[in-house]
Amino acid sequence: MAKRNIIKMGDPLLRKISKPVENFDDRLHQLLDDMVETLHDVGGLGLAAPQVGILRRVCIVEYDGKLYELVNPKLVKSVGKCVDNEGCLSVPGFRGLVERPEAIDVEYFDRKGKKRRQHADGYFARVFLHEMDHLDGILFPDKMIKKIIDRD
Repeated sequence: MAKRNIIKMGDPLLRKISKPVENFDDRLHQLLDDMVETLHDVGGLGLAAPQVGILRRVCIVEYDGKLYELVNPKLVKSVGKCVDNEGCLSVPGFRGLVERPEAIDVEYFDRKGKKRRQHADGYFARVFLHEMDHLDGILFPDKMIKKIIDRD
């Protein structure tokens, strides 16, 4: 495993659409392992492959002590709306209010290529959606309705 550098807002890679994963091989496993190590090092809730310079549809979420590795995730259902604050490892020192669905269902593949489905609500859903946005070149300030912290 290796810690990877997290790229910051302004890097054009963060604005590109990631390509689907086709091979569930050692390269994918190494990427996921490196992303987990990187996330643990910085203490975040989630990380997407574009944030470490890899344009593949891969993200991880760690919530309530459980790790979720999402390969080719797809939102299949969303319900309600809620507004809460968000930050991002690629947008340091900045937080804002973002409106997102209150509850979601996501289909994805795990590292071995097994199809999975996850229901999430509240902030758990928010973290999934935030990371999935990265796969389409979207950063939370794009959806922000109000800035709440700006410091550097």
